[in-house]
Amino acid sequence: MVDKTLDEHIVITPGIRGGRPHVTGHRITVQDIAIWHNNLGYTVEKIADDYNLELEAVNAALAYYQDHKEEIDGNIKEDDEFAVTMRKKFPSRLNRQLLEKINEVYAEEEVDPAEKEFLVRARKAYAERIKGTW
Repeated sequence: MVDKTLDEHIVITPGIRGGRPHVTGHRITVQDIAIWHNNLGYTVEKIADDYNLELEAVNAALAYYQDHKEEIDGNIKEDDEFAVTMRKKFPSRLNRQLLEKINEVYAEEEVDPAEKEFLVRARKAYAERIKGTW
């Protein structure tokens, strides 16, 4: 296996994380860091602390992301589509059981209105998740 070192913090290693750029010495990809930062709102410091990374490595990953934004965003989209496909192909039995339990409780006559409203929202959320749209 030959690593392609992009800078001292980012490397591409065939066979590791699908050959996607990752932090040197870790299996954490540039894509992971971009998602945590951009989608989840994690600060550079939080990512570094939570994943035992140097601040410079996190900043290097975000710089790499900015330089290759179109490619990495495409990978994120492909991964999301794959996850939706897998959820549709292999639905969660737990989600189905939870939806059945929600429907069972919802059908009870003595449920108070506030609980019933919560159950309506929960039922909708789980129904969407089962269909793979979550």
